This record gives sequence, structure tokens and C-alpha cells, in this order.
Amino acid sequence: MPRSLYIGENKVQEYLDIIKLKGISNRHLYEVNRYIRRYLTNVNNIINKSNTIAYFSRIKDSYSVSSYRKESYQILKFLRYLKVPWTDEIKLPPEPNYYPKNISKDDIVCTLKYFKNCEHFPRFKALILLGADSGMRAEELYQLKVEDINLEDRIVHINHNPKNGQSTKTKKSRISFFTEYTKEVLIEYLGYFNHSRLKELFPQKWIERKFKDAPIQVKDLRKFFSQEWDRRGGSTSIKKILMGHSLKGDVDLMHYNYQSEEDLKKIYDRVMDSIEI
Repeated sequence: MPRSLYIGENKVQEYLDIIKLKGISNRHLYEVNRYIRRYLTNVNNIINKSNTIAYFSRIKDSYSVSSYRKESYQILKFLRYLKVPWTDEIKLPPEPNYYPKNISKDDIVCTLKYFKNCEHFPRFKALILLGADSGMRAEELYQLKVEDINLEDRIVHINHNPKNGQSTKTKKSRISFFTEYTKEVLIEYLGYFNHSRLKELFPQKWIERKFKDAPIQVKDLRKFFSQEWDRRGGSTSIKKILMGHSLKGDVDLMHYNYQSEEDLKKIYDRVMDSIEI
């Protein structure tokens, strides 16, 4: 391979088309595209070892460790796809120690109060309580459609269906549940939604903008569910199933611990159904 390699638009698009076949979300595809194009712009589309190291050094000094790892990892994947030989020489720093913040019921209450006088308050209330009840990822909440919510049985279907704009981290669909209290909130919101001009249940960019200065962020709702489940003595294995954790390496969950939808709902209700905000 030559010491420098010119990369044109066709190679970038070819790579994006290939990784899109894996069923990744549109958001993830957008981020990968942004990282690669920013890198190529900075090196004038000419890849070599020295200008790549210089670029990585610049972003390392400007970003947090986590952000630097995230962006440089995707660039290195692209370079390996191009069969650039020196990519293995570039080592990423380890992830920094992470200490999850405590999310309590008081945080949920404060966030509801923050939005109390906002237009479309029923939307905020439904989002906050459904996220706190179900343990869904923020991206999964943004992708929800009306038909994914079964009010009668208190089930939320979290679908992996990239053709429909829906994806999960594990690339598998699953279900979770919500409480009777949240059911009433959702009935109110869906009635409001159906008689409004709103087109999406929880539009991501709009929600993220509105939550910018809120007491907690949408991603923290999942933390609340996880912590509240444990505070109430719920089974860790059932929590993993409901939250859509990867089960790789967990022999019990992969091979032995099968739970039907009915079983999961009974367990969920025993642990969580007394929550009321």
C-alpha cells in the first residue's frame, strides 16, 4: 500500500452502505458519517500515518476521554476497512472510572414540576413516567410509535425494525411494562396526541432541546428504573431482560432462565406496580 492514500466520496459511501446492512440505527449511522467526514476534511482526504496521528492528538486534547475514544474508534474501524496497515499501532486510552449518579423519585418529581407549565405537558409527563417505569433507552423512547403501546395489558413493545426507523442496541426486539398510574397518564397523552397536530410521540431533537436545563436528562430515566428495581429487591436477571442488556456471557439467561411474557409481567408487577408519582 502507498504511504498516502486518497479517499474519495465513493469509498466513504460504500463503507456507510456496508455498515448500514448491520441494522444500525439512523442516529448511529449519522454519527459515524460525521466522524469520518470530519477526519477526512482535516486531512484533506489524504490518509497517512503522520496526519492521522496529528488529527488524533488534536481531538484527544480537545475532547473528554469518552468522546475521544468514541470518535477515534469509528475512524479506526473505517481505516481497517480500507486495510490501512498501521492502524493497530494506535492504541486508545482506557475508559475512565465511571460512577453512576443516584436518581431518586424526588428527581422524577422535580423534573415533572420543571415541565408543569410547559405547552404539551402531557407529552413530557408520559415520556418521563414511561421511561422511569420501563427502563427503556432514550433512543428507544424516541422511536416509539402509538401502536407499540398496549394500554390494556400495560405492555410496551420495543422493536428492532430498522426499515421502520426503530433499532435496539442488541438488535433484538423485546417487551417491557408500565404501571397502572402510568397507564392513566398514557391514556391522557394519547387522547391529547390524537387530537393534536403532533406527528411523533417523542421527537428526539425537540425533546433533547427542551430537556437541556431540566433536573435530569431522558437517559437518566433508565438509571432510575435500574436503581429503583434494585432498591425494591427485584431480580437482576429479570431486570437485564426488561432493560435489553446483552445476555452474552450469562449462561443462566442464555440457556436456562426462560420467562414467558406472562411470567415477566407478574414479576414486574410484584416489584414495580406500587410506584406512583
